[in-house]
Amino acid sequence: MNKYKTINRRKSDRIYVGNIPIGNNAPISVQSMTNTRTTDIINTINQINQLKKVGVDIVRISIPTTEAAEAFKIIKNKVNVPLIADIHFDYRLAIKSIEYGADCLRINPGNIGKKRKINEIVSCAKHNNIPIRIGINSGSLENDILKKYKSPIPEALVESAIRNVEYLDSLNFNQFKVSVKASDVFSAVKANKILAKKITQPIHIGITESGSLRNGTVKSSIGIASLLSDGIGDTLRISLAADPTEEVKVGYDILKVLGIRFRGINFIACPTCSRQEFNVIKVVEELEKKLEDIETSMNVSIIGCVVNGIGEAQMAHLGVTGGYKTSGLYQDGIRQKNKLNNKNIIEELEMHIRKKSDELKKIRTVNENDI
Repeated sequence: MNKYKTINRRKSDRIYVGNIPIGNNAPISVQSMTNTRTTDIINTINQINQLKKVGVDIVRISIPTTEAAEAFKIIKNKVNVPLIADIHFDYRLAIKSIEYGADCLRINPGNIGKKRKINEIVSCAKHNNIPIRIGINSGSLENDILKKYKSPIPEALVESAIRNVEYLDSLNFNQFKVSVKASDVFSAVKANKILAKKITQPIHIGITESGSLRNGTVKSSIGIASLLSDGIGDTLRISLAADPTEEVKVGYDILKVLGIRFRGINFIACPTCSRQEFNVIKVVEELEKKLEDIETSMNVSIIGCVVNGIGEAQMAHLGVTGGYKTSGLYQDGIRQKNKLNNKNIIEELEMHIRKKSDELKKIRTVNENDI
């Protein structure tokens, strides 16, 4: 029910991570990474399933040891989300991960070592039709590039990326995407803008090591939204020192605000004041938890009084305006006869939201079938 400005996205090549298309105007995919020990198979599987529940498209798993690779083999057979094997230093782990079913590799060629080792990784990836992400981070640049630039400035990140892009090109391998990340927002944004003009491969975007849930969300939102608004970015990850499911939620929220991709409920809620007739903050927090499983895109307005409540409710799929003991309910902008009991407002709203979600899903399915 909201109008969004169309963003002209940068043209890029198309690759696939499992069944997820990346690049060439495919939906921007949302990624996350497990933070359990990979050898802790049960908890890693549980975390992947939790990530799937909140809508993750792709999950990355660190493979630091042979034992982790063996665990990855088991994990891969127990989940149905595309998995990226994150490899550093040991090329043999990359090859083993491919053999064990990885849908993609994430490597920094600069720390893999001799070109012979990179060649073997690429040969195995090519044979198994598995893509690679060239991941360049400000904290792990090649020594000669650091020596040249003195510090990991954007130009240094891009030079490292181009060096590796050209090398993979020389091996006649084109199934790869590229990322240049920094913990400094402005460096990351500038590096990606420079890179976007130099390559045709898909670009993975994010602010690396961005920090805690609050600070990292702010930094990531500023940096990623800046790039997406310029049409740069084919897949993204929000890097937070927090529960990985929060990374996915923030990723979708950024895409939702920009009008790029929609999943789940967009809650419109007031910051509250003494006019509120029910506990708005508690209601929104509880509903967000209870309704994480809903994939249907919809706007729900929850306002504690009638000052802005009516206007917001008239623009949402479902809207609530706070009133004494009972609150008004709007559906598709129309005031409903039945009201919500403020004492049971969470339960009653959940029921109405789920019902509306089912209605929207059916309507959209019919419309898609008619196309």
